[in-house]
Amino acid sequence: MANHKSALKRIRQNAVKRLRNRYYHKTARTALKVLRNEEDKKIASEQLPKVISLLDKLVKKNIIHKNKAANLKSKLTKKVNKLA
Repeated sequence: MANHKSALKRIRQNAVKRLRNRYYHKTARTALKVLRNEEDKKIASEQLPKVISLLDKLVKKNIIHKNKAANLKSKLTKKVNKLA
C-alpha cells in the first residue's frame, strides 16, 4: 500500500479513469457490433459517421491506438459500401 498522500490520490484517480475508459471503450464496441449486424444500407450509412466519431474520440483519449481505429473505420466503411 502507498505511504504518501500524493500516491494515495494517484491510486484513486487511476481507478476513476480506468472505469471511465472502460465505459467509453465498451460503448464504442457495442456501437461497432450494432453497425456490423446491420443489414439495411440506409440505416448503416446513418450510423457509420457516429461510430467513426466514437472511434476518433477513443483515439484522442488514448484508449485505443490510432492505427486500430483506422483499421476498424476502413473495414466498417467497406462493409457499409458493400451492402445492397
